[in-house]
Amino acid sequence: MLTITKQQARQFILAKQGLIGSYRFVGKAGTYDYVRQAGCIQFDPVDVCGKNAELTLQSRVKGFKKSMLRELLYEDRKLVDYVDKELSIWPIEDWPYFASYRDRSKKMGDGFEGLQEIKEEAVAYIRENGPVCSDTLPIEGEIYWHSSMHWSGNWQKKSPAARSVLEQLYTEGELIIHHKNGSRKYYDLAEKYIPVAILKADNPCSDEFSLIIWRVLRRIGAVGLLWDKSSTAFLGIDMKADLRKKVLSELSATDKIKSVMVEGIKTHFYYRTEDESLMKDILNGSADLKPRMSFVAPLDPLLWDKALIFALWDFKYSWEIYTPAAKRKYGYYTLPIVYGDRFVGRIEAVPDRNRCALHVKGLWWEQGIRQTKALNSALEKTLDGFAKFNDCKIVEKEF
Repeated sequence: MLTITKQQARQFILAKQGLIGSYRFVGKAGTYDYVRQAGCIQFDPVDVCGKNAELTLQSRVKGFKKSMLRELLYEDRKLVDYVDKELSIWPIEDWPYFASYRDRSKKMGDGFEGLQEIKEEAVAYIRENGPVCSDTLPIEGEIYWHSSMHWSGNWQKKSPAARSVLEQLYTEGELIIHHKNGSRKYYDLAEKYIPVAILKADNPCSDEFSLIIWRVLRRIGAVGLLWDKSSTAFLGIDMKADLRKKVLSELSATDKIKSVMVEGIKTHFYYRTEDESLMKDILNGSADLKPRMSFVAPLDPLLWDKALIFALWDFKYSWEIYTPAAKRKYGYYTLPIVYGDRFVGRIEAVPDRNRCALHVKGLWWEQGIRQTKALNSALEKTLDGFAKFNDCKIVEKEF
């Protein structure tokens, strides 16, 4: 079996992700292409210096603007908001694969008293009046309800009926998110925006095992290289060790994935067979590995498995947004910094939008990182790009 060094593993992952070498993803088309490659990118509504999905894209898409993602979601309808790895954004072409999610939601919704009646009322209103949010849908009162997919609703008390019915219809696939105003979601009928060929397509997965196989393959492609361990990269997939081994065995037997060992680590790693040429380029030294600096999102696919990151990079990252201020080691919304094939530090940069200034509150270099001219030049260039991404004209530093 092929054995590679940790450095080669790092380079393969970063090259696959588009975080090293020349930009492979450019502009709006590149934004879409990257989401298709990753399968899904996680969405989080917190906006300190860009939302997580936007941060994920700005680090690897040359010329990325926040408007590009918004257009792909709510104008072009090439992407959709839905559940996958928690709340996510993924290509609309994958809609048929999540049929079992929607069916499960419908079945669960049947158990809530009074929900069916207000579902019919909500659909009729939206059909006549267009997009609504929970404040503009004229359905009063409260009902017992909670979502089958994420954290909406209450398990032990009533929830507002308008919000509940919209969330229920959304998880069933009857509605999609039409647009967002800040964190406020506006919904409209899915049939108005999703092509019939996709909306009515048969589920490509004949059973739950087939769906898990598809999802695991997609997650391996998102990270680039995953190991045969319980991994947070598989979050949202109900899969214990015995099932994981069965899935990996099936993917290997059908030549969808290749196995590789990494020096110093006893666990098998896997990458997609379609990335075999990239692996060969890494091993023979012909891959484009020109150093590039990026600020990486907290929920970036690169960081989906922090144990793997520590094993390969010896880098520990904790998103301290939910850590009490007195206990934070770094900052509220600190982003890891990748330069070349290493994590070289982390940064906390917050835009002052009234003054159009990016305020760098903290910069922490990893131990052993030398302050070279090339490193500092890359930092200045990356800060300028990050300021532009946040509609800022100047950069102010505390360090």
